[in-house]
Amino acid sequence: MLTGKGMFIWRIQECHNGSVSEITRTAVEANYSHVLIKIANGIYSYNYDWEKNIDLAPPLVAALKSKGIKVWGWHYVFGDQPGQEAQKAISRIRQLGVDGFAIDAEGHYKGKFASATTFMNQLTASIKDIPIALSSYRYPSYHPQLPWNEFLKKVDLNMPQVYWMWANNPGAQLKACVSEFKNMKYTPPVFPTGAACTDLGWTPTLSEVSEFMRKSKELNLPGFNMWEWSSLHNALPVEYYRLIRDFEWDSGSAPPKDIAEQLIDALNSHKADQVQALYRGNAVHITSERTVQGQDAVKSWFNTMFSEILPNATFTLAGYSGEGSTRQISWTASSSAGNVQNGRDTIGLINGKIAYHFSEFTVSK
Repeated sequence: MLTGKGMFIWRIQECHNGSVSEITRTAVEANYSHVLIKIANGIYSYNYDWEKNIDLAPPLVAALKSKGIKVWGWHYVFGDQPGQEAQKAISRIRQLGVDGFAIDAEGHYKGKFASATTFMNQLTASIKDIPIALSSYRYPSYHPQLPWNEFLKKVDLNMPQVYWMWANNPGAQLKACVSEFKNMKYTPPVFPTGAACTDLGWTPTLSEVSEFMRKSKELNLPGFNMWEWSSLHNALPVEYYRLIRDFEWDSGSAPPKDIAEQLIDALNSHKADQVQALYRGNAVHITSERTVQGQDAVKSWFNTMFSEILPNATFTLAGYSGEGSTRQISWTASSSAGNVQNGRDTIGLINGKIAYHFSEFTVSK
């Protein structure tokens, strides 16, 4: 049975420009136990270049498997032609030699109970040597028209999509998801998929991604997936990939948060003493308007920020670079007094504490 951490791939050509070697190198570096590649959409093959008549999946499947990484195929199904969809699934599974198969059944499948039975009966009559999973919504109670029982009674794993969009409680949502599925008629092991992507202007924070991974381990689940490769590498700062890469599934541990993440977390607490604690006693804080020195002066500055400059603000880490004793940090903020889109800070560290901090930003109304 599948264990560990894995990543979904939607469009191969959008992952490192379709480079099989770079995708494989990255998967090995990240210590993924598995990668899930989209191989079919309805009754058609997927990740196939129809202009050049080239199937993009076989070389990637072969390269990943050669490095000991399990490869799962996934298939978005509609339910209007269940027999033909099942035959497409069977042919792609056999053609590619994947190690597992995930059925992505969402809104198009609502109310199609007979179609789910037809699809699953045909699929499982032919595919008996690899595990099969369902990938769908995180809360079955919210989607009673999906054929849950018809799918769940025939699959080996349940991969609910625990995307906590526009919220900040991935751990609580994952716990609630697992609880709901435990009360279903059929209860295959839950192997959740979390969010490492942007969607309609929403982006998870680094701490939220970390919380999802840690909660998966804490709940004694066999592992987790993340959605999705191209969004992670093309749309998010590299720190998101590093966080997932460095999470050790066996121990459930991740490296301590970088000082840039700690600073943003402290700013979001709106407590000047939490920010002050990140600084050395004789720290220097500089803006374009003034320079102050000492922890008390730093605390006073942040009290002013929280009460007057950016009251009730939500701070977001846009990215950071640097190692060792220096960091360059970019950030944004939204507050009742205005927004910041261009936050740029440089900090210097001594023994992990901020000794020097230059901050530059503009509040726009």
